[in-house]
Amino acid sequence: MKKLETRRDIEDLVNFFYDRVQNDETIGFFFNDVAKVDWKLHLPKMYAFWETLLFGQISYKGNPMAAHFPVNAEVAMEKFHFEHWLKLWVETVETHFTGEIADLAIYKARNIANLMAHKMEVARRLK
Repeated sequence: MKKLETRRDIEDLVNFFYDRVQNDETIGFFFNDVAKVDWKLHLPKMYAFWETLLFGQISYKGNPMAAHFPVNAEVAMEKFHFEHWLKLWVETVETHFTGEIADLAIYKARNIANLMAHKMEVARRLK
């Protein structure tokens, strides 16, 4: 395993992860059927997102929370979905990378999953 150190490493991590997500029985449908993600557009956004979070490069411009609300309005994104997303992320990171930045990627993802699950639940209650 190698250390997570470069933009190229982030691209590899994101690609490995979303290859799994696209084929995942629990959450793949959110991406494929509900959001109908255009991967050629989505993956570069995710590279920039994680580069910003992990390396402090301000390459991401966007609002991830706002991007998820319309999907949640169509099909409920529940806590177990985010827990599963996190499980896939952790497995992907731990399979391919090691070191402080890999640990940080897991820590940040855990925070994101918890926050997103909470915000999506609140949004559903306010409907």
